[in-house]
Amino acid sequence: QVQLVESGGGLVQAGGSLRLSCAASGSIFSINAMNWYRQTPGNKRELVAAVTSGGSTNYADSVKGRFTISRDNAKNTVYLQMNNLKPEDTAVYYCNIRGFDSRWRRPFDNWGQGTQVTVAS
Repeated sequence: QVQLVESGGGLVQAGGSLRLSCAASGSIFSINAMNWYRQTPGNKRELVAAVTSGGSTNYADSVKGRFTISRDNAKNTVYLQMNNLKPEDTAVYYCNIRGFDSRWRRPFDNWGQGTQVTVAS
């Protein structure tokens, strides 16, 4: 089994910064995609940022230039540095990690528990 643990959410004033972390542990053979999504009440979960195993990144237009996704392969951890936060960034943020487990080489597609980010105006 593979478990994900998120940390780093909280309350911040507009213009401030937060850094989210998501660490994967368990029977991991390899990790491919590492993603961050966010969701607000009544809306679908939307992709915020993604990083591939090769280090290629992709961002939602709404966060380009403000958010940076990175990964530490040695720690099986993905980060989301969020700068110049805006009230519209308020949401529950979820990490999503995809890879293969070490026991059966089966794919996994796991989600973190979610962490609340609230940006006050």
